[in-house]
Amino acid sequence: MFRLDGKVAIITGGGGVLGGAMAEGLAQAGANVALLGRTKSKVAKKAKEINYEGGTALAVVADVLDKEQLEKAKKKIIRKWGRIDILINAAGGNMKGATITPDETIFDLSMEEFSKVTDLNLNGTVLPSLVFGGAFTKENSGCIINISSMAVPQAITRVVGYSASKAAVDNFTRWMAVEMALKYGEGIRVNAIAPGFYLADQNRKLLTNEDGSYTDRAKSIIAQTPMKRFGKPEELISTVLWLCSDHSTFITGIIVPVDGGFSAFSGV
Repeated sequence: MFRLDGKVAIITGGGGVLGGAMAEGLAQAGANVALLGRTKSKVAKKAKEINYEGGTALAVVADVLDKEQLEKAKKKIIRKWGRIDILINAAGGNMKGATITPDETIFDLSMEEFSKVTDLNLNGTVLPSLVFGGAFTKENSGCIINISSMAVPQAITRVVGYSASKAAVDNFTRWMAVEMALKYGEGIRVNAIAPGFYLADQNRKLLTNEDGSYTDRAKSIIAQTPMKRFGKPEELISTVLWLCSDHSTFITGIIVPVDGGFSAFSGV
């Protein structure tokens, strides 16, 4: 297992299912983790769980779209641990009005909610990268991991706002990787992971019925996934640790699928 002893990692959306799993993995690898989120109870609960298991975690309340709050969070973390080494931009999500239901068409799209989804997924990745990434430039060292999606490389019905904003995250990942390498040297790397389909808070109602059985959409996803199942949140951890570790020092600007073969399968 890759070790990150003494490293300081920030995970936005750290109180969520996927962000929380990545935070646990980083802590188990020896990193000090700051769980950043808007809801104090969520990040505090996850930080408590990590500390109980022998890790080192700090709950930090901040909105990824509020620069002032992020700057305060950065000062708090640096005051606690003296540095920042890793940023994982796991905050994100979707909204009903930016999703096309089976009885709607694209012309029913709410531009207001489309913009909110774009703000959350794209700007909520860019702004923390600017605020926390600025700390990396002082040491010419650091690692940023963004969260892409299987909705980027091919069209997935209904989730138009989410798809468009995550496609922009891919482009920003590559752009930021090039910018950091050219301006600040090889020590600052920017990559992304593209999770396949995992059951999380934001998609549970879309993929499961009230009795826990799979919806038709969930069945279609599994049929398109060669491994024939949903991913488990902990299955993201090894890729995250690899990208954060010294075993990937010549890797920047890539998007790594963790998808059970979904992106490789033509359906035939």
